[in-house]
Amino acid sequence: MKYFIYTIIFLAVAFIGISVQSLDLDNVLEGDSGNALIVIAASLCVIVLMVILLVSRTISKKHQ
Repeated sequence: MKYFIYTIIFLAVAFIGISVQSLDLDNVLEGDSGNALIVIAASLCVIVLMVILLVSRTISKKHQ
């Protein structure tokens, strides 16, 4: 499960990298740039959730 979580985090970072390349800083909220911002925000949420899951699993193992 631990490696699966790390894979999800890696994929989220890859999506962020791909989305940053398609950003147009002159028109951030229009067209593909708007979609890229949504993907970046969603990927950041995934990373935060996976880190929370990793920490909670570590705490759970220490508690048992």
